[in-house]
Amino acid sequence: MKVTFRVPRFDAATDFTAKYQVYHVEVNQFTTILDALNIIKDEQDSSLTFRRGSQSGIDGSCGMMINGRNRLASTTRVLSLNTTEIAVGPLPGFPVIRDLVVDFDSFFAKDAVMLPYLVTDIAKPADGKERLQSPKDANRIALAASCNQCGCCTSACPVHWSNGEYYGPSALTRAYRFVEDSRDTAIKARLDIVGSETGVWRCHTVFNCSECPKSIPNGENIQALKRKIMLNKIGLGRIEVKVARTEATV
Repeated sequence: MKVTFRVPRFDAATDFTAKYQVYHVEVNQFTTILDALNIIKDEQDSSLTFRRGSQSGIDGSCGMMINGRNRLASTTRVLSLNTTEIAVGPLPGFPVIRDLVVDFDSFFAKDAVMLPYLVTDIAKPADGKERLQSPKDANRIALAASCNQCGCCTSACPVHWSNGEYYGPSALTRAYRFVEDSRDTAIKARLDIVGSETGVWRCHTVFNCSECPKSIPNGENIQALKRKIMLNKIGLGRIEVKVARTEATV
């Protein structure tokens, strides 16, 4: 089957607005959007620019808008869209560098603010090896820990579009992953960060961010952080807050 792809062409160094280009690609039942873009680049137009990283949805570099929805190009099969005309575009809400490539500098800077690593004063086990969790505790953070930072959730957030200082769903889910980690002891510091003016209270509970390619409930994670902050303020300390879908198998 031959499918038509409509792709914006833009170079931030020389262009003021994008112009659109149309390509036609022969696809089969296994062809993904990223496969089709690779065919275009290899056989029709080598100047087309996009990220392709692992090409298997692991690193999240292929996040883009496909027919009006943020998806991973490497895990979206062309025929699953049930159309012969596909519009592909860069993730909204981020500065476009070229064609389908956006600038993620501010995105990763906000992630770094979340202290994205284990902080603990719990002594190491006697054998000197890793601090283990129970399967139940591990499952509580399994979905959040599976985030590949594709940016699809933050790109879909209308607050992010209008307020560049807002941390956004991806960074806040990162904070949630460590707040819920039974081995982490920096909960107070983490809640102070996400409870700031640019944190969870800027979320308007639109829940666009929960349309995640990895099925991570980002919107629910942000609401759980809000409850954690309130419980912490009244001195209830580490309170178990159950979040929908966190028990699902990754």
